[in-house]
Amino acid sequence: MGTLTIAAAQFAPVDDPVANAATIRRFAEQAVQRGAQLLVTPEYSSYFTADIDDRFVAAAQALDGPFVTELRAIAVDTGLTLVVGVAETADDPARFRNTLVAVRPDGSLVGTYRKVHLYDAFGSRESDRIDAGDPEQLPVFELDGVRVGLETCYDLRFPEVTRRLAAPEHGAADVVVLPAEWVRGPGKEHHWRTLLTARAIENTVWVVGVGQTPPIGVGGSVVLDPAGVAVGAAGATPGLLVATIDTEVTTAVRSVNPSLALRRYEVVPRD
Repeated sequence: MGTLTIAAAQFAPVDDPVANAATIRRFAEQAVQRGAQLLVTPEYSSYFTADIDDRFVAAAQALDGPFVTELRAIAVDTGLTLVVGVAETADDPARFRNTLVAVRPDGSLVGTYRKVHLYDAFGSRESDRIDAGDPEQLPVFELDGVRVGLETCYDLRFPEVTRRLAAPEHGAADVVVLPAEWVRGPGKEHHWRTLLTARAIENTVWVVGVGQTPPIGVGGSVVLDPAGVAVGAAGATPGLLVATIDTEVTTAVRSVNPSLALRRYEVVPRD
């Protein structure tokens, strides 16, 4: 049993990693003042342009590069754990990886997650520039007795991702955090909130969606309890959403709706 106060920083990253790191530092300082233990930022927080093109490849950095090094410094200076979306260099110099990094307050890298489901939909083709992550990844780390699982944006449309993170025989996550750049468009805000809510309900798990704000993203960051009830939500403007998750709520919900225990199917990664 445990509680964890999570801050979701929603903003629109720009094409300048130094400026984005400064924005994250400001949000981190605010998050500490509001009692947070974990700060989560959107997908592509290190660098973003409207098109996934060669500029992204050029801006990508190794995980020991200056951007993640600054994240380590922010974590040490504020005492927060950070989950941040970054553009990471790939083995192929013409490509990059869409990666989440988790940094502890001592500056150590406690986890990474490379996006598995690339956004080849709604007119976009991430796979033209991005290397997909290994589907066998199971990115879950523990923070103050609470298990935190990671997934990214388009992964949300594939319920198996959250199921593996939450299932007790796999990730056993208490909360799934999902940084995103959920692109605006007809019905997209509805898709975002509906799918986040579904993942919470069907897995009886806490879910935290953290979105980029307009002009490209929808914003709409939200913290959902294991019954799919929003305990905190944001609109479309930049800002910091703070909420506390409580695993005792999870226990209570699962005592009424033991859906994870009643499953008859397993989730198996495919080639």
